Amino acid sequence: MASEQTGSSGDRPVILLVEDEALTIMDLGDVLEEGGYDTVQCASAERALSILQARPDICGLVTDVQLSGKTDGFDLASSVAEARPQLPILIVSGRAAPDPARMPEHAEFIARPCTGEDILDRLQRLMHC
Repeated sequence: MASEQTGSSGDRPVILLVEDEALTIMDLGDVLEEGGYDTVQCASAERALSILQARPDICGLVTDVQLSGKTDGFDLASSVAEARPQLPILIVSGRAAPDPARMPEHAEFIARPCTGEDILDRLQRLMHC
């Protein structure tokens, strides 16, 4: 299980990365940080929501669908879209399909297999900060 970590560079946009597989979150965090973002990382939707409340500087969300805890990535994305409607949201999954009924209006879905660079490219197109 990945622990919560924060990137260190100050003026860079901050992305909340939610993934419960340790190697995946570490690899993707590295790609995002090399791409110009700082990341805050956690493994559950519940923790992600509390981080979002405490961190107004977060300007994007990347979440897997399958997460630790009771809430999945689709429900997390819906809660985030309701609380912070302008926040770019990217949902990633290798097991779930993008369910239109569960996708927030401005969220995007990317299917695995994909590379960290694929996710970075899609995130960069979504970002406003």
